[in-house]
Amino acid sequence: MILIRHGQTLFNLLFGATRIDPGLIDPRLTPAGRAQAASSADVLRSHGVTRLVASPYTRALETAHIIAARLDVPVSVDARVRERCAFVCDIGTVRSALRRTWSHFDFAPFGEQWWEDEEEPEHRVAARTAAFCRDAAADPSAATTAVITHWGVIRALTGQRVQNAEVVRFDPRAAARVVGRADPC
Repeated sequence: MILIRHGQTLFNLLFGATRIDPGLIDPRLTPAGRAQAASSADVLRSHGVTRLVASPYTRALETAHIIAARLDVPVSVDARVRERCAFVCDIGTVRSALRRTWSHFDFAPFGEQWWEDEEEPEHRVAARTAAFCRDAAADPSAATTAVITHWGVIRALTGQRVQNAEVVRFDPRAAARVVGRADPC
């Protein structure tokens, strides 16, 4: 499996420069973020990716859409790989609005509001990413799946801190077999 952090957003630019939450709800990709997504598609092509799983945040959906168009692969949306709610940018877009914008994606499994109302505790992030990891470990297509997700999810699954559009190899089967590990699998 390959984990990819979404492309750059205006939140990433502003927060990176000031370390102050700029108050942007569910931001879209910047032009640089769209270019990063296109570059990620080129990297994924060499890995034989056959499908994408994306977080329901707009930045991840945009990244997935760009990559899917370049690779001609299907995209499924999974709220378990959403970002940990900690900043204003982690307030999502309601399911009905996502359906209007991204009609080719299936949002049926989600409630109208699929993100947390308040800062999400680490143990809940660990529980949902562990559930995703267990399911991925049992999925025979995991080796050719790329997951468009967020800094917090990649950190929860791998312990790594990544930049926008960074690509990280991850073996959910090996992670799920390790007993007593600190991360959620």
